Amino acid sequence: MTVMVPSRTPAQITPGRQALDSALHQLAQAAEHLGLDEGMHAMLATPRRSLTVSVPVRREDGRMDVVQGYRVQHNITRGPAKGGIRFHPATDIHEVTALAMWMTWKCALVGIPYGGAKGGVAVDPATLTTRELERLTRRYVNEILPLIGPEKDIPAPDVGTDEQTMAWIMDTYSVNAGYSVPGVVTGKPTTLGGSLGRAGATSRGVQIVALAALGRSPEGTTVAVQGFGKVGSLAAQFLADAGCKVVAVSDATGAVYRAAGLDVAGLRAWTAESGGVRGYRHADALSHEELLELDVDVLVPAALEGVITAGNAARIRARLIVEGANGPTTPEADEILAAQGATVVPDILANAGGVIVSYLEWVQNTQAYSWSAGEVELKLRDLMESAYGEVRTLAAERGLTLRQAAHVIGVGRVAEAHRMRGLYP
Repeated sequence: MTVMVPSRTPAQITPGRQALDSALHQLAQAAEHLGLDEGMHAMLATPRRSLTVSVPVRREDGRMDVVQGYRVQHNITRGPAKGGIRFHPATDIHEVTALAMWMTWKCALVGIPYGGAKGGVAVDPATLTTRELERLTRRYVNEILPLIGPEKDIPAPDVGTDEQTMAWIMDTYSVNAGYSVPGVVTGKPTTLGGSLGRAGATSRGVQIVALAALGRSPEGTTVAVQGFGKVGSLAAQFLADAGCKVVAVSDATGAVYRAAGLDVAGLRAWTAESGGVRGYRHADALSHEELLELDVDVLVPAALEGVITAGNAARIRARLIVEGANGPTTPEADEILAAQGATVVPDILANAGGVIVSYLEWVQNTQAYSWSAGEVELKLRDLMESAYGEVRTLAAERGLTLRQAAHVIGVGRVAEAHRMRGLYP
């Protein structure tokens, strides 16, 4: 079987390449369980379109820097491509391809009519002024303009981007179109057609499936959150609001721990003011490694890929891992965790809340209509709980892990869509 994905770099295995290897491994397992032939497997493993662009940006001192940008549409058989845009210095074509593939299965798993895409720019947004960031965003959008559109490919925020980034993207696209096109992106400010409930949707989805997988009262349940950012901080807040005891969190600046439970709202206020959790005086400091290995009921990895590996999985004591991030657990670590009896709620299920509410935002934009925050949350909860129930049932029936079951469902639905549409010509 020939799989047309970016080649391995002999000199260095990057985090992005590791993520792509993980995604391909998970697809291969699903293909085996589904009995897919080699041709179908190859089609599902191969991105439909991959674009690499050079993005020049004028700095405030007059210098011009050039950075690399990417947009990958993995699959568009079930509908328009959908996927976030991340600004991160480690972003590469391998990472973006893996993330686009995971988005394909995620959309199919939760039953929304999208294919998977992802975009990124290899840049650290913290090194840019607001004006530089705006210029970079608009130039990147101009380079990928032929690929995106409300009926073709709809970007959204991801690591290093936010609703302001989406507003710039919407404006750039609309200026080129000659009229306002709010449906070209999701995760926008509500004043530009963004949906109520979108900002915390991924975090709310993490909470919903975590409580469903817990299978008991959340009161007294101890939680550690790795990655106290856009997803992790609100997930921690929602879990604390439900009665869980969040005892540890971490971000790029450090990690903090309090056995009696952290004041999550107070810690969020501290990070907003100081830029990180380090130095928070109402908790003890600990290392990032120690946080992952704490004796807690629930661990929520909510940062980047590849943090739970063969090197540390055996020391992880949480019995329930809920993946708020994409690809935080390597295939080798998955096997170790399963052997230890730990339950992993996979990324394509656990963090699907964001794309669900992005879909609801897109629907509202196309209909020039809006729903209340309560209506949005009800629709989100219904889709998340329904998907979790399907995955849990299939896993029990076939003796699969939740990740294997989720991929069998997601990959199976995309494969069936390919069969029904046929191959043209």
